[in-house]
Amino acid sequence: MPKQQIKQILALQDFEMPVEVSGWVRNRRGSKNVAFVHLNDGSCQKNIQIVVDAAHIQEDLIKKISIGACIKVSGTLVASQGSEQDREILATRLIILGESDPEKYPLQAKAHSMEFLRENAHLRTRTATFGAIFRVRHALGFAVHQYFNEQGFYYWQSPIITASDAEGAGETFRVTTLDLNKLPKTDDNRIDYKEDFFGREANLTVSGQLEAELGALGLGLVYTFGPTFRAENSNTSRHLSEFWMIEPEMAFYEAKDNQDLAENFLRYLIKYALDNCKDDLGFLDQRFAKEEQQKKKEEQSEMGLLEKLRFVVENDFERLTYTEAIDILLDSKPHKKKKFKYPVAWGIDLQSEHERFLVEKHFKKPVILSDYPKEIKAFYMKQNDDGKTVRAMDVLFPGIGEIIGGSQREENLEKLKQKTDELGLTEELWWYLDTRRFGTAPHSGFGLGFERLVQFVTGLSNIRDVIPFPRAPLSADF
Repeated sequence: MPKQQIKQILALQDFEMPVEVSGWVRNRRGSKNVAFVHLNDGSCQKNIQIVVDAAHIQEDLIKKISIGACIKVSGTLVASQGSEQDREILATRLIILGESDPEKYPLQAKAHSMEFLRENAHLRTRTATFGAIFRVRHALGFAVHQYFNEQGFYYWQSPIITASDAEGAGETFRVTTLDLNKLPKTDDNRIDYKEDFFGREANLTVSGQLEAELGALGLGLVYTFGPTFRAENSNTSRHLSEFWMIEPEMAFYEAKDNQDLAENFLRYLIKYALDNCKDDLGFLDQRFAKEEQQKKKEEQSEMGLLEKLRFVVENDFERLTYTEAIDILLDSKPHKKKKFKYPVAWGIDLQSEHERFLVEKHFKKPVILSDYPKEIKAFYMKQNDDGKTVRAMDVLFPGIGEIIGGSQREENLEKLKQKTDELGLTEELWWYLDTRRFGTAPHSGFGLGFERLVQFVTGLSNIRDVIPFPRAPLSADF
């Protein structure tokens, strides 16, 4: 008999037919002679009920069916008389693939805190919540590749080990083969990186953007989708030390083209999840509603999870400049009543509270901000004619804040070299400058934090709950 997943069995139209399924026991009830087992194999949100009767299965096997155990069942699919399901399997053969001690198994048939489940990340995929989260994560990842393939983009692999820091913040993880207990030194007592594997300092990438630009200035349209790393010592619900980034780069795209692509891309991904993850999102919608009820009334979302996702898909994003946003914030009640934690003034780097006010209170829809002050943005962003701003853009989402950051890139060699000279990067980035020296072209791109997208779509409040094994300060278990 071919292997069958529970989602396939739940889709069958015929009953009184033989089936075979394997999975983990979520719950069991009954007596020593008859057990009703809720089995899940991770293929879908729903469990399937297995009826294990001593008339067909040995009692010693029935006793071994406990929460967390892995079993393989052969039997007959029949219509169920119970109120919670329309079908069940009458077991005629059962194999215990892996026993579980019900007294020690961490995931009992009760609600567990998210913190507890983070501490048991090696088992949390077996819960209904994390099964839903990671199936949605998979669907969104698949949709990323499908979207760009449909749009004529090429999948580009930027290096994970690099000698450049695209963000310029210096918060990188070093990569070395040097013996840290016996470091080679130069005459002036500095570490001699010429003795290292690459003959120079190297680190884990914080962004694949600079190398993706090289791809775009030859292939036209490229995108990266891979892990990035930042050694920022931020132990919060919004930060990870290892996270996944999607970074498209497009030759011949200017600022408006970049904004159009970002909006269309996000809508596509969310619609894909709505169309293909109905059961999981339905479950997460109920979970989201329960969590909102526990918040203060003024902190509660005005929309349910599914309602919010549909709203994003069906409505245009609001577009305005950074300067216009500052004017709105200065005129806002929170600013006038001094309720913002951080001050508001032209030239500041907007904080999450400012971004969320614009999205959640003022416009009540996603927002695309553009034309930021050049002093608070990266060296590679194209300068505007006003001499004060650059063609940057950020896409802001409710509950998340910034979900996409991007810009039109500076294609003018003289202007770009002036910036790299100021930062002392000209010698290091000679290859990047060469793309402006030989056949330069207008081009744009952006970065989408994949985990922030998954957070928004699943309604989770902590970013550590949307990646299988979160990496954060003092946290590298599993």
